[in-house]
Amino acid sequence: MLEAARGFFAGRAVLEVDTPLLSRTTVSDPYIESIRAELKHQPDKPYYLQTSPEYFMKRLLCAGYPDIFQICKAFRDGEAGRRHSPEFTLIEWYRRGFSLQQIMQETVDLVTALIEPRFIEVLPKFVEHRSALQELAGVDPEQSTIAALAHAAAADERMIASLGGHRDAWLDLVLSICVVPRFDSGRLTVLYHYPASQSALARLCPANASVADRFEVFFGDLELANGFVELQDAGEQLSRFAANQALRRQRAQPLRPLDRRFIVALRSGLPACAGVAVGFERLLMINEMSDDIRRVQTFAVDEDDE
Repeated sequence: MLEAARGFFAGRAVLEVDTPLLSRTTVSDPYIESIRAELKHQPDKPYYLQTSPEYFMKRLLCAGYPDIFQICKAFRDGEAGRRHSPEFTLIEWYRRGFSLQQIMQETVDLVTALIEPRFIEVLPKFVEHRSALQELAGVDPEQSTIAALAHAAAADERMIASLGGHRDAWLDLVLSICVVPRFDSGRLTVLYHYPASQSALARLCPANASVADRFEVFFGDLELANGFVELQDAGEQLSRFAANQALRRQRAQPLRPLDRRFIVALRSGLPACAGVAVGFERLLMINEMSDDIRRVQTFAVDEDDE
């Protein structure tokens, strides 16, 4: 599968690159936690294992690199279970000048090239985030109240107290409980145009600023990929970082040092591009007919190992 992935990109003249796994900075996203590392000669200056190669790869694009891809390890704290591992493998790539439709189709092409044909029964389905929530959960991500979202998710008092007034957290809960489990098994579903408040590092849709040019790909209810048409505006990116840090303070989460060199690179000019990250082990789970990521990792992280 690794060879097939590299062959896929070689056939499209996409250059393989290699970026650091260890950095003094990391993501500010409040929904992602980095793993901290310390060097004994600098115990007061922590490093972080990277949650993805995104910032480094975009800096390469700003420096003039062509279309690029990478197959690498990534690390996230607090993510362990049947579908999550603290250490996992990502296929990440960036295509200059690609539209949302082009990058979604190429992601489907890659996934289809790596999954054994017998597992994909029908053509992929492309559906907008808002339409999916309206059809499958009976809520509107733009207009429904938090009370309506909580009702759709059949939330108990503990859940209501935990999520409070965080609208995006409620939308994610409704998506995970009411929508994704109802996606067709044996089929790729591409969910796109997430709300602008969930844009992450995606640009807002030029035709409709209430949504972002962001998408995810699922096989049945298994998430495989997350991608964007990338945000190029350094000022807007800084504003999003500040909003992330404010939410982290509100939630009493640790604040993470921001990658200022990434912002400097954006100011120098990120070419119009789109990027995607695909979880390699998730694809392997499909081919191995496994429901546990640890069964497809040769050396799985075992938190109970003594």
